[in-house]
Amino acid sequence: MADDTETKHGGSKNGKKEGLSGSSFFTWFMVIALLGVWTSVAVVWFELVDYEEVLGKLGIYDADGDGDFDVEDAKVLLGLKERSVPAQPASPESEENVQPAETSYVESEHKTADIELEEEIQSVLHEALHSHPDADPMVEDVGAVESESYEIPALDDYVADLEETVSNPDTPGNSETMPEDAVEHYTEDRVHEVYSEDQEKQTETQDTEEINEDFDVAKDLSGIESKQTEDDMAIEPEESEKPVKAGDYSDDVQVGESEKETEQDKTEKAKKKKKPKLLNKFDKTIKAELDAAEKLRKKGKVEEALRAFEALVNQYPQSPRARYGKAQSEDDLAEKMRSNEMLQQAINTYDEVVSLPNVPSDLIKLSLKREADRQQFLGRMRGSLVTLQKLVQLFPSETSFKNDLGVGYLLIGDNSNAKKVYEEVLSLAPNDGFAKVHYGFILKAENKIAESIPYLQEGLESGDPGTDDGRFYFHLGDALQRMGDKEAYKWYELGYQRGHFASVWQRSLYNVKGLKAQPWWTARETGYTELVKSLEKNWKLIRDEGLAVMDKKRSLFLPEDENLREKGDWSQFTLWQQGRKNENACKSVPKTCALLERFPEATGCRRGQIKYSIMHPGTHVWPHTGPTNCRLRMHLGLVIPKEGCRIRCAQENRDWEEGKVLIFDDSFEHEVWQDAESYRLIFIVDVWHPELTAQQRRTLPAI
Repeated sequence: MADDTETKHGGSKNGKKEGLSGSSFFTWFMVIALLGVWTSVAVVWFELVDYEEVLGKLGIYDADGDGDFDVEDAKVLLGLKERSVPAQPASPESEENVQPAETSYVESEHKTADIELEEEIQSVLHEALHSHPDADPMVEDVGAVESESYEIPALDDYVADLEETVSNPDTPGNSETMPEDAVEHYTEDRVHEVYSEDQEKQTETQDTEEINEDFDVAKDLSGIESKQTEDDMAIEPEESEKPVKAGDYSDDVQVGESEKETEQDKTEKAKKKKKPKLLNKFDKTIKAELDAAEKLRKKGKVEEALRAFEALVNQYPQSPRARYGKAQSEDDLAEKMRSNEMLQQAINTYDEVVSLPNVPSDLIKLSLKREADRQQFLGRMRGSLVTLQKLVQLFPSETSFKNDLGVGYLLIGDNSNAKKVYEEVLSLAPNDGFAKVHYGFILKAENKIAESIPYLQEGLESGDPGTDDGRFYFHLGDALQRMGDKEAYKWYELGYQRGHFASVWQRSLYNVKGLKAQPWWTARETGYTELVKSLEKNWKLIRDEGLAVMDKKRSLFLPEDENLREKGDWSQFTLWQQGRKNENACKSVPKTCALLERFPEATGCRRGQIKYSIMHPGTHVWPHTGPTNCRLRMHLGLVIPKEGCRIRCAQENRDWEEGKVLIFDDSFEHEVWQDAESYRLIFIVDVWHPELTAQQRRTLPAI
């Protein structure tokens, strides 16, 4: 048995070992060769080594300027050959931002960098070639690294997350309530929102009532939550309020448009766009370190990213890209912590980027644009305006910055300067769709209805970024309606197809998805039968208190001032607005207010009003639409002429009756005629939509 064992292991029977025979040597050679081949195949097939990443790391040690790392570059770095620096013609773009103070700094830093590169070349090469492709160079615990592969973004190609248009925060501290039927106040997809720990996420946006022509943003944007974007995280409520989602409309043809740009055309245009250059000469020498820090930020490791960028800023205080990365990390951390203080720190850091020497133009643009956006987020509207003015001064030929500046003026209610800005843009770029829709919007606010139509229409037809917005479809349709042009409903239909409206008739812009939608309601359908019974039972009391207010020498009824009337006289006396009681007003009608206190679905409705409404003969109210589907509107008839007064909601007309309640959803288009011989007095009570949950009623922002 022992003899057999020795033989199997290559020994002879007499115990003496012999060398490998020719056949055994060949067999082992083939085994090793095959293993090598299959190992190579495995490396390529399973992508065990990210060669692009390796080459990208080595690319920073390109000594001869030929665009790659080769034998000649290695000789230079190992001291076997002198470095040759190819002549680089300076582009006008790069020279316009170079400051004298930068020259000596960059030269000295390059000398230091050369020495360090020679000392570290061996370790860097080893790391680049042998480190695990998924390993995070900034993390000590390799086991904690995510298993999936993660591509390190190339900083030269990295573009910061920018909104197409400037966001639109509300003006803080404004206690004035929004007038009835006010949607034309300019706000974009977001309004002022600061971080707060108990803040619920809302996807609804601006604090606007029904369409009106009053453009005083500073007056009417109070108390509003903002739409959350990817940059503005918040807590999701029970059922979040969401605007109607746009469907696939790639095959739609816009009204009046001869041909439509295909998605392929848009893709080709995007490819041709010039990639931003975010690194100056010095930052290119520390690109690997910047990439590592940026990788942490992209992977959501915000605190680690911030520490990494802070270390880079401390080590290279005049590195614009490192400071910009620090600002972005602070921005991300503010979002994560819901900290206004941290966000202000990010704003300050964005501003510091611009003050450094030799900052690339593209990085200046990104920094200032983001700074303006974050200032608006905190409600620092005038500070944001100053930042936007700086952008325009630095880059006067960039019409997009002028467009943003125009929005900045609109957000503080300065229509006059906004109009001048858009006139300037259109003089430079007559086909700028963004400028056209905003200029048309301003003209319509000035009641220049006919003049506004071509600007709104051509702007929408352009398809330019920032033009596919429900407000512009709404106002174009509204302008056409007022001119008696039935083309209005074609634009409403297109707005519906694009996902801006729930239907052609229901054109509210700030909606909770899934709520029952119908123009007219019964008391039983609402579930508010006790409120309806109480109103109808006490209608004479409510009427008499209202008439007493009308008889006073100094009338408390205020004229409707949202330009909803084609003609006539229409005034209102408000008791509750946005869920807040007007104590002074209620002193004049104490019994009516006491009666209503029992019904929180009305007094607590922060998206509506409770008020008297008087309309005199000869009045016509244009077709208009409320801002939200979150409320229903009750009309209690108090003094109703026998004939001549009617209301249309969607496609059905109704008449008021004294002592009876009409209920309709004012997010549907409605219109009023008062052709009687005497005044009409009604009592309006808005209530929450019955399908809203208790959580939604508590957390939905006021309108």
